[in-house]
Amino acid sequence: MGVFLALSRLIDLITEAIGKSVSWLLLAAVLISAGNAVVRKMFDISSNAWLEVQWYLYGTVFMLAAAYALLKNEHVRIDVLSGTWSKRTRDWIDLVLHIIFLIPFALLMTWLAWPWFWLSFTTGEMSSNAGGLIIWPAKLVVLLGFGLLSLQALSEVIKRFAVITGRIRDPREHVMTGEGSETNGAKGN
Repeated sequence: MGVFLALSRLIDLITEAIGKSVSWLLLAAVLISAGNAVVRKMFDISSNAWLEVQWYLYGTVFMLAAAYALLKNEHVRIDVLSGTWSKRTRDWIDLVLHIIFLIPFALLMTWLAWPWFWLSFTTGEMSSNAGGLIIWPAKLVVLLGFGLLSLQALSEVIKRFAVITGRIRDPREHVMTGEGSETNGAKGN
């Protein structure tokens, strides 16, 4: 189990680094959007390329931050239901649903995204908009996003199994507050 926990920690480190890094792309997207609006209003000049860059940046953040949201337990769940269950029940449900739904879905999307990206890359697919950009970088981000989500789902399965079997304490459960007291950091717990 130690090897699997080490793999989980490595995946978590990668996800954390990527998740924190891509957050800066939101700032870039906002600055580009504001700059584009100012130039369009002041000089009556506009470019589809600038609009597409914004779309690429927002899409990159969304796709690459999905795994980070899973790592931080910030993904959508039905707290009305899960809040009534015991922690052990929630752990089992997370484990089973990650195995039967999340991992197969993320792997399927990764598998389907590969030829979709590769065809775009090898043909030099361009946007149909006048002055538009090449398309393959956006498709690459979809491939990478689902690949990273697959890895993070595997990490979560490893951690849930280790928590359920008593090998580790729940990393989502104990978060230190600024006052030094422990609080429950898991959503819906």
